[in-house]
Amino acid sequence: MMPNQNDDLQQLRSQIAAVAARMIAQDGADYATAKRKAATQVLGDERPAANLMPDNLQVEEEVRQYIALFQSDTQPARLLELRKAALGVMEALSEFSPYLTGAVLNGTAGEHDDIHLQLFVESPTDVEIFLLNRDVNMELSETPHFKGARYDPVETISFMWRREGVHAEVYDLNDLRGALKPRPDGRPQRADIDAVRALVEASPDLNETK
Repeated sequence: MMPNQNDDLQQLRSQIAAVAARMIAQDGADYATAKRKAATQVLGDERPAANLMPDNLQVEEEVRQYIALFQSDTQPARLLELRKAALGVMEALSEFSPYLTGAVLNGTAGEHDDIHLQLFVESPTDVEIFLLNRDVNMELSETPHFKGARYDPVETISFMWRREGVHAEVYDLNDLRGALKPRPDGRPQRADIDAVRALVEASPDLNETK
């Protein structure tokens, strides 16, 4: 491939990533939907070639830049609220080895984001019974396994916790093996209760100034 062609591809990926990031930060779009819509907007093609699509880490970096430019006066306080709520629900679910994932962990969560947890248990039914005994209304669905398509989807329990939406993916205890490796950019993929508590304690309580 000629150098200028490679540069053109990188520029298109960057444009798609920037448009997708705006959709995520402004509207709460999920990454797959945002990338698909952004590619259509940038390229005018509903089915772009795979090599034109940015990966999620590139889009996430664009989300960070968008937040820094346009949401720096509101997003940090919202992120802290979500992390405090996440810590609370994780403490309540502590017997199920909860780990925080997603935008609340990586710091890009905003107005439209929910809390995403991964639980590691002997039986998903144990979690359902725990919530039912506390009169928590829940919805059940399935989520692709984080280890890839060769693994069966896992049950996801969605419910409200202190006015925040929570989606808890329920994994087998054995799935925790090898699950704590950092991402390619060095950031953690998931964080336990102690790590989330440290994030909360390290943040200035921005809500106190309001």
